[in-house]
Amino acid sequence: MLREISEEVRVNLKDRLREARQSIRKHRHDAAGAPRMGTPFPLNGIEDLLGHAASAFDDVMTMAQTLAPRRFAGGTSGMTAQSFSVYFPTREPLAGERAFRRDLYALTKAVLAARGMEGGARIAETALASVHASFARQQAQELDALTRAQGWTDRVAVTARLTAALLAELMRRPPLHFDGTAGKRMTAEEERDTLARCLAPVAVACGLATMEAGQRSQSDMLEISTLAVDARFERIHAAFAGKDIEGDLTALFAVLLAHLP
Repeated sequence: MLREISEEVRVNLKDRLREARQSIRKHRHDAAGAPRMGTPFPLNGIEDLLGHAASAFDDVMTMAQTLAPRRFAGGTSGMTAQSFSVYFPTREPLAGERAFRRDLYALTKAVLAARGMEGGARIAETALASVHASFARQQAQELDALTRAQGWTDRVAVTARLTAALLAELMRRPPLHFDGTAGKRMTAEEERDTLARCLAPVAVACGLATMEAGQRSQSDMLEISTLAVDARFERIHAAFAGKDIEGDLTALFAVLLAHLP
């Protein structure tokens, strides 16, 4: 119990620190559109001094993040996902949750960067913890079925259902929050589509990793998933606009998982 409580506090603290850093980054002295009040000295001088201090802090944090050791699946330095059985093991569930939070945070950040949206969105690790807990509870039978799936066809079917359920849960408890740009806010449909474009590649990458079952590590797995999502996004959009979201997504992902390399 104490370990679980300390883990929850640690995750919340990490999110608060990330929010603080993002706020500091907006006040860098060299940031695009950085405010200049035009007030006479000393206020303007103090503002510049604080801007340089924010820049120095942000540069140090960036350097520390670059130098810090990062663990990836298979011991490689490439961006990759892991199997559902790794994220939701029968033993040591806390280790599975940590891997889930770490990998999905990194994968989501990579998708945002690839789509040129990293600066306008925040990822909440606390939301990923919530997704993990809800998914483990609701998909217990499917996860058990995955351990018993022997044939390739059965494994595709179970993995497609899990992938669809993961995306649906990520959309219900989105770990992404978008900052409005130039005072413009997205409509509910625009935000839903943007979330789906960013989160669907992550879910599909987890499905692909599950199909491979640890046979090999693919550093371009996320890129393949992103291209597949972009090519089939009309169907993903239609699924979320329909009545049977998980059923429609399962049918789509079954085809993708069966044919993607």
